[in-house]
Amino acid sequence: MRGRAALAVASLLLCAAGAGLTVQGVAVPVKAHVAQDRLARTFEQRLAVPAAAEPAPHRVRAARTALPPSPSALPEAGPVARLSVERLGVKQVVLAGGDDAELLSRAPTLLKRSEGKNPVTILAAHRDTHFLFVRDLHAGDEIGLQLVTGAVERYRVIRFETVLWDGFTWPRDPARPLLALATCYPFGGTEYGGPWRRVAWAERVG
Repeated sequence: MRGRAALAVASLLLCAAGAGLTVQGVAVPVKAHVAQDRLARTFEQRLAVPAAAEPAPHRVRAARTALPPSPSALPEAGPVARLSVERLGVKQVVLAGGDDAELLSRAPTLLKRSEGKNPVTILAAHRDTHFLFVRDLHAGDEIGLQLVTGAVERYRVIRFETVLWDGFTWPRDPARPLLALATCYPFGGTEYGGPWRRVAWAERVG
């Protein structure tokens, strides 16, 4: 397992980042919903266009130049993926940017995507908006992750854990690629910046 220091800085600081939102009340979920509508349009515009659908060579060159070098390489800013859970009717755009407070008010964010054959992808969001659905996830639920590069990954929920914010670790060399959805805990709590985090772990399938 990796040491805790790396994620102690960026891992699941979303609750602390949300401290400034305590006075906003109902405005928080409204802002989150409106932001997702806008981000969905941006995500569609940024999706990689299949080469077969591009009629002009100069457009092909331009499109390819703008894309990351591989299906797993993601941009450092803006929408990077679309997360979905069909059973729960969830479809959300994910932003790059780690634990930035403003970004977390708009969307789930990508905290980490490790290198290697079997990467570990860690997403975070607020428990009272975008990741409220984590409360209702079950083992066996399928999660889709469509990258802005056009690649599509499918995961199946395998387990859950509740850990202290500085006690979260991830496997260095997992047998299969993993996805972690992390949020503050308990659900329905009113304290921002509390010590507990709820993490849903999913393993890539297919």
